[in-house]
Amino acid sequence: MLSDILVPLSDQYQIFNLFNYITFRTGGAVLTALLFSLILGTPFIAWLKSRQAEGQPIRDDGPDTHFAKKGTPTMGGLLILSSLVISALLWVPLGNPYLWPVLAVIVSFGSIGLVDDWMKLSKNTSRGLSGKRKLLLQLVICIFVSMFFVELSPEELRYSVAVPFFKEQLLPLGLFYILFTSFVIVGASHAVNLTDGLDGLAIVPVIIVASCFVLITYLSGNINFASYLQISYIPGVGDLATLCGALIGASLGFLWFNAPPAKVFMGDTGSLALGGALGAISVATRHEFVLAIAGGLFVLETVSVILQVASFRLFGKRIFLMAPLHHHFEKKGWAESTIVIRFWIISVVLALISLSTLKLR
Repeated sequence: MLSDILVPLSDQYQIFNLFNYITFRTGGAVLTALLFSLILGTPFIAWLKSRQAEGQPIRDDGPDTHFAKKGTPTMGGLLILSSLVISALLWVPLGNPYLWPVLAVIVSFGSIGLVDDWMKLSKNTSRGLSGKRKLLLQLVICIFVSMFFVELSPEELRYSVAVPFFKEQLLPLGLFYILFTSFVIVGASHAVNLTDGLDGLAIVPVIIVASCFVLITYLSGNINFASYLQISYIPGVGDLATLCGALIGASLGFLWFNAPPAKVFMGDTGSLALGGALGAISVATRHEFVLAIAGGLFVLETVSVILQVASFRLFGKRIFLMAPLHHHFEKKGWAESTIVIRFWIISVVLALISLSTLKLR
């Protein structure tokens, strides 16, 4: 919005020419979302506490240490989403076609998570909206968003997936591409949700992955850099770097209050929306497989749940003491801070590996 208003005035006031640059707008988006979160965080958390008598319901079968968190309010994702959306609308040119499908995923997934969180609170149980209903709603949204991305894509990229480590290697999927991209967005959404089980555990890897995609979106949207690195050039997608910046700023602001001991939890409101945002951005840039590498921690947590459920149903035995994986280490006696920091380290390493795919071709 700001660039739409101020850039036309750059002939008279040269300083407004700064709004032409994605790097400047991205920095502005980070700071705007961060400040918005920090300023509104305390009164917002106080308001949540006044509306949530017992806070987020704690699972009876969870680690014993979690009962000390009883009374901590949830739905903190509303703070993230409001900061993110306001900052994105301020700093991303409103005429960019990639802005709207990504925001649609963020807002719609956040709304689904909000309903889920509200049902848990109203029933005072850890069970909210059924998994099948959530999945169905998300799939319907993602099919429309994926079709929109296909229409925006250059002709040679439509219905194709880029394969990392190979020069200009595209894997044609045909109409199956719509299902594949929908799976990526929904899968990323639920993977972040599964990881969000300890204070700060999910939000920092989200920041790390989003930071990777600041670079990826910028390079993919620049014909010179894309040509040099031999990655797919996608006109207009560079402005998503600014949206990633808004996501990073909003997440940093939330982390201020979610740092141990957490004053607020993001809930499904935040985790479903943030994961969906990362998935949608990876689809827009044709870096779906790179997301699986950068967000490998989320993949690991999800796989641990799948293996646990499959093993118990097929053989009546559990592989882990508890799933997702971070709960397994809690049951083994690891301190929460130890698990969180070590998982952050894993996330950083995976992010560096993912960025190496940009050059190793």
